[in-house]
Amino acid sequence: MKIATYNVNGITSRLPSLMRWLNESKPEAVCLQELKIPHDKFPEAAIREAGYGVIWHGQKSFNGVAILARGADPVEVRRALPGDSDDLHSRYIEGNVGGVLVGCLYLPNGNPAPGPKFDYKLRWLERLEKHAESLLATNAPVVLAGDYNIIPTEEDVFAPERWVDDALFRPESRDAYARLLKQGWTDGLRRMHPEGHIYTFWDYFRDHYGRDRGLRIDHLLLSPALAPRLTGAGVDREVRGWEKASDHAPTWVELADG
Repeated sequence: MKIATYNVNGITSRLPSLMRWLNESKPEAVCLQELKIPHDKFPEAAIREAGYGVIWHGQKSFNGVAILARGADPVEVRRALPGDSDDLHSRYIEGNVGGVLVGCLYLPNGNPAPGPKFDYKLRWLERLEKHAESLLATNAPVVLAGDYNIIPTEEDVFAPERWVDDALFRPESRDAYARLLKQGWTDGLRRMHPEGHIYTFWDYFRDHYGRDRGLRIDHLLLSPALAPRLTGAGVDREVRGWEKASDHAPTWVELADG
């Protein structure tokens, strides 16, 4: 079973690339972020024509998350991260796919930091930690996949010294990610590739993709019940080089049958 996460950076303009990648890669489950489209404008028909069932939570102009399942409909569990009923951002959706509970998340960027946006990011992380802990308590096979907007270590960024004041790399963000791992979650990509630079995002400026000046901010965290099934992980880097590409590349794990 292949589970992927992909920040499409606007599904309307990226739909041809998404369809091409789905056809070539054929993952069983996909988490999408940054749909940037009102809920009722989501291209459900195109996704279903490609062979995928889908649940989604859209939001006009920004945010937005979705879970796709090949040949089936994901069974929705929730469409908001618990802990703040006043938070109306569409940043989390959760559903069952093929016996795995899939949590799809788009964590706040947090810049500029310090400031209100960074405070919101830290509050969101606190809520995520609490929810992640409750998921672990079920002993179910769970993956928390998405754009975390966190660079976990210096190995995960080109020129780390340039990022010390950025919300993605500040100690508070990295510490929160480390606490998730201490809960018992496994970073699927790093488990399979423990050393060296691995990037999932390259911004559009100064040919950062061509010069491979990237970041690793898209992660798939596996619960203890799921981690032993991990057989592979990678980044479809070439997708970032396609015409009108997102600034992220699809990132994935492969799991043995449970």
